[in-house]
Amino acid sequence: MKTITIDPITRLEGHGKISIFLDDAGNVADAYLQIPELRGFEKFCVGRPVEEMPRITTRICGVCPEAHMMASAKACDAVYHVELPRTAKLLRELLYMIFFVTDHATHFYALGGPDFVMGPDAPKAQRNILGVIHKVGVEIGRKVVDLRGTCHELIKKMGGKAVHPVGALPGGMSKGMSREEREEVVKAGRNAVEFGKFTIQLFNDIVLKNQQYVDLILSDSFTHHTYNMGLVDNNNHTNFYDGRIRITGPDGKELAKFQPAEYLDHLEEHVESWSYLKFPILKKVGWKGLVEGAGSGIYKATPLSRLNVSDGLATPLANEEHDRMYKTLGGKPVHQTLATHWARIIELLYAAERWVELAGDAEITGPEFRKVPSGIPDEGVGVVEAPRGTLYHHYKTDPQGLITEANLIVGTTNNNGAINLSVKKAASNLIKNGHVNDGLLNMVEMAFRAYDPCLGCATHALGGGPWVAIKIFDHQGRLLRDLRSDHGP
Repeated sequence: MKTITIDPITRLEGHGKISIFLDDAGNVADAYLQIPELRGFEKFCVGRPVEEMPRITTRICGVCPEAHMMASAKACDAVYHVELPRTAKLLRELLYMIFFVTDHATHFYALGGPDFVMGPDAPKAQRNILGVIHKVGVEIGRKVVDLRGTCHELIKKMGGKAVHPVGALPGGMSKGMSREEREEVVKAGRNAVEFGKFTIQLFNDIVLKNQQYVDLILSDSFTHHTYNMGLVDNNNHTNFYDGRIRITGPDGKELAKFQPAEYLDHLEEHVESWSYLKFPILKKVGWKGLVEGAGSGIYKATPLSRLNVSDGLATPLANEEHDRMYKTLGGKPVHQTLATHWARIIELLYAAERWVELAGDAEITGPEFRKVPSGIPDEGVGVVEAPRGTLYHHYKTDPQGLITEANLIVGTTNNNGAINLSVKKAASNLIKNGHVNDGLLNMVEMAFRAYDPCLGCATHALGGGPWVAIKIFDHQGRLLRDLRSDHGP
């Protein structure tokens, strides 16, 4: 038995490794995504005042703090049984759409995009944002930097900080919006819509017009059939901030639709000894191991999943792109993992369009941007769609509002089972007869990278790095090759 270890995996947030086990013929016997570090965030929230949670939980991650702030604030609303004023809802969703635009842009251009712009087997020194800019031009790089700068400046104004914002409170927001500020936000939103259209055109030109990439997307190596999960509104349109959770089967038929507070009736968390990251599964189906299909309780909660469970998008340009993607790929549901990149930039365009809609609502400048809670705190659940998957925050408190129990299921945790399926299938199809090289291993990483995993939500560790260490052993455990990046020790 030979073992190939990719440690740490690259172009994601957080720490993890992929272990690939080869049999004596050099073919893949098994493969896993392993999270070797303890999370523990729920435990050290116990005993804290619940109203502090929207501020504390943003510290889980510097990539998606807005998602944790919003899910936490919504959970606090439920804990205190407070109904938000409409202005507060508009402000929250607007901030969230601005965040979605910058987060999806980051993944497409800096994390996932290099595999397509530079090529899956390009030298790893070129598979990064600098390589992308060098190939597509400095002007495109400037567009990305300018967009992110604008988004973070708006988040700072609305949420108090550009990173780890603190603006969402139980009952609403900490500040309102003036008419002058609204004009600035509307203008920036229109620019974001143009950026979204530009990004989709770039994807058309670089990826969809390259038959090699299209074949890769449609290949069996990156295809498996699971259930899908996502938030939808009353019209079954995708919604990032509010709605009910809808689950559809591998055949696209609805399995369940439920309110966030009912999530424990439908989900349970399975544990394996070799990873600190849990495996949420569907209760009605159960844990059948790391297998795909209707008989397995594993599901996906990704941008592609959100589109799979929906009947479309509520904004015109994004819905047009939604229809074009499904027409191109043969209809719903789509099970090709790499198509998640396409779904992600469609969502980027949707978030930008929704941004303009929200900012254009006259009531967003209203004076009632918070209703101070007055109820006795007890228990509440808050759910939003984080860029990388459905995010659950569930708090229980004593009558004084001190946390007695906290449960968080983050997007990457929801996708843990599916990520392992993707890693194993890609490795099994790509590594044959002991033939392995850096390009093939990067394609294995592409299988998890499509999920935009954020392991900072699941792992915390001290120390330096990151570096890449790939060790290949023979069946007697002797080290055959030790491949390290220049950043290794």
